[in-house]
Amino acid sequence: MKRASTSANSHSMVCKVGIVGGLGSLAGGDLFHKLLKSQAVLEDQERFHFLFEQHPFSGLSLPLEQGASMTSRKFYVFDVCKTFERSGVDVVLLPCFASHTFRDEIQQELAIPVLDLMDALSRHLEQTVASGTTLGVMASDFVRHSGLFEKHLADRLNLVYPSADEQTSLMHAVYEADGIKHGQLEGAAVEAVYRVGLSLQSRGATLVVPGMTELSLVCSALQWRGVALLDANALYANAATRDRGPVNRPPFKLGIVGGVGPAATVDFIGKVVRHTPATRDQQHIKMVVEQNPQIPDRTAHLLHGETDPTLALFATCKRLESAGAEAIAIPCNTAHAFVARIQPHLHIPIVNMLTQTLEWIVKTHGRSATVGLLATSGTVHSQVYQAVAGDFGVQIIVPRPDYQHLVMEAIYGERGIKAGFTDGLCKTQLLLAAEHLCEVGARVLILGCTELPLVLEHDPQFNLNGHTVALVDPTTLLALSCISRVPGIQSGTACDPTRPG
Repeated sequence: MKRASTSANSHSMVCKVGIVGGLGSLAGGDLFHKLLKSQAVLEDQERFHFLFEQHPFSGLSLPLEQGASMTSRKFYVFDVCKTFERSGVDVVLLPCFASHTFRDEIQQELAIPVLDLMDALSRHLEQTVASGTTLGVMASDFVRHSGLFEKHLADRLNLVYPSADEQTSLMHAVYEADGIKHGQLEGAAVEAVYRVGLSLQSRGATLVVPGMTELSLVCSALQWRGVALLDANALYANAATRDRGPVNRPPFKLGIVGGVGPAATVDFIGKVVRHTPATRDQQHIKMVVEQNPQIPDRTAHLLHGETDPTLALFATCKRLESAGAEAIAIPCNTAHAFVARIQPHLHIPIVNMLTQTLEWIVKTHGRSATVGLLATSGTVHSQVYQAVAGDFGVQIIVPRPDYQHLVMEAIYGERGIKAGFTDGLCKTQLLLAAEHLCEVGARVLILGCTELPLVLEHDPQFNLNGHTVALVDPTTLLALSCISRVPGIQSGTACDPTRPG
């Protein structure tokens, strides 16, 4: 019974590892082999699931000389990593020192971790060599001049490199047609690397670290002949199969269902940017937007039974989810009539604009405030705001039919907001409906269509022919709620909705 329990526990912790092959091919295969024979895998083979992806890419045959372009290599690595991401891989291994010069760039665009080869190397050195130890480094010209080893090791260790002639010999030994990269694992190529290793040791290096993954292919032979060369692939394999600490999360990404309507989407994005407490570009929120004006009209369906937009909204949300969004914003009040149908079938939350709005009204004005709703007839008819308000114990009133007609004209009319107008007739119509709600007791007005804040702004004390009323902009509150979900941004640090961003 005890044995069965252990097996079940192991199975529940399956680790799916992706290996980016082809960078070069033999070194990638060597890493895969060392993963399979690592102690952790041999002890618990049911736990590990390996995926090895190798495809041709332009630039594979070029030696990694100083100044070599990384563009094709970078795109290749990114494409393979995205394939792993779609396959549900837990961690990616990148057996190529040159590719680790841009690992951080790749990591920024992924939702899964790319295990840092240099981190695995430096952790091993922290545990095995004293501070101030001299290390010899055998790396390609590109890696040598990239500063990769200085970035990770120079703060506590002394680094020495081959002389110019030795470096030329090393590059030939690895990259030439009769070199290690092409399968020549003995003879002149290995002899040349051996001589470089001995030279580094004669200059005080007590240990030689590789900056070419191909050196792992001949590591045992060199060690046997007296070169104290670390096996980078073995260290990387061990790091991948032992329990890892917390992995840095990629930046928060917000998905936006755009096009409902198009101008309101742009307004919402502007509010997210304006209210984010950022002092430079990189502190702003990563957003992915599907601007899809072809989503069927929500109001037309709710009032007249025209094409149901539920599937189009759901499909858009799923595409945002697949694009790595961690939350979804729908800057359309009427579309929230369909959220209850969609949310159970998503793995990420839709930030509910209506809930955020009522929550803010209760916090700011109390439950006793009479709230008027300026919205499309579809939103009014669907009762979505009234339902949420009921949950908060808030009374909502709506315009009588003739004034509701004015609201619809302000939004959908020939000179309405959806036609690109934000002043003139549409504003007059909207203010007449707002004044009517004030006259029947409203002290707070929800601008309950995302087009309306293009005409009237969020305002705690809006004067309307002798009436003082608070105008509440749900789009701004949605933006603030999305911002508050970003790790590291404290609740309340975003701008208050009553002030300009």
